[in-house]
Amino acid sequence: MVLKTNGLTKCYGKQRAVDNVSLSIEKGDIYGLIGRNGAGKTTLMRLITSLANPDDGVLELFGQSSGGGINASRKRMGAVIEMPALYPSLTARQNLEYYRILRGIPEKTAVEKALRTVGLTDTGKKRYKHFSLGMKQRLGLALALLNNPDFIILDEPINGLDPMGIIEMRETIIKLNHEYGITIMISSHILTELSQTATRYGIIESGKLIKELTNAELAEQCQRALRVITDDTAKAAGILETVLNTVKYKVISEREIRIYDYLDNPAEVNFRLSAGGVRVSSISEIGDTIEDYFISLIGEAG
Repeated sequence: MVLKTNGLTKCYGKQRAVDNVSLSIEKGDIYGLIGRNGAGKTTLMRLITSLANPDDGVLELFGQSSGGGINASRKRMGAVIEMPALYPSLTARQNLEYYRILRGIPEKTAVEKALRTVGLTDTGKKRYKHFSLGMKQRLGLALALLNNPDFIILDEPINGLDPMGIIEMRETIIKLNHEYGITIMISSHILTELSQTATRYGIIESGKLIKELTNAELAEQCQRALRVITDDTAKAAGILETVLNTVKYKVISEREIRIYDYLDNPAEVNFRLSAGGVRVSSISEIGDTIEDYFISLIGEAG
């Protein structure tokens, strides 16, 4: 287990920015933290990285939860929360070299390795203030990689990027996870993009973690299907396999069957079932987009 929280809570006055959050992140996860702006994503990340102190609850990092143990474990972690403090008049290498020395990282090759990992080795004497937003985001990520971490936290890393910058960041995140074995926690409110990288999700609203699910579970929730209400699902299943030549269906109950095929031709399904002696009461397309599913969960939580 890389990270585990139990009842983590942070209050600012009467507002509970993080409210009794219990989550877990396993080694190898790309954990997508989903929530609207102001839902509590950044505050939760600040608690994990010790940029803020919790008012209640327990935080365990790499199996350590005590003061000294968890501080030592944080040396195995990197983070980019909000815009990192980088110097406008310095180059990429100069910025990273400054932080390497400041953090006491002995490996002089750490700077080149971090730049190579995020694809910024050819920036030369170009100063940070002249970088594009995508380059700035990648240099911030390089800063998080300086200490060769096992776990990194990225707060809205694609926010404001153009399409090419989003693709570059996505490819870098997947590379860090697949090739370097780094466990990643990444927050975003751009759900379609997050779904292309994340393996597990936590959905947060008004400081509360309202749902955790895997990528496979999310795909199942959002899968499109024809929902058929009929008087004989067993007979309907036989017609699907022998006449319509598909096994992409699931019998839900005695009266409901869901078909994950023929989405563009429900009339054919209706015709074949009726011709085979199956009475169809209704046929409709169901399934959410990722955004629809997220909105429905937020509505239920509200």
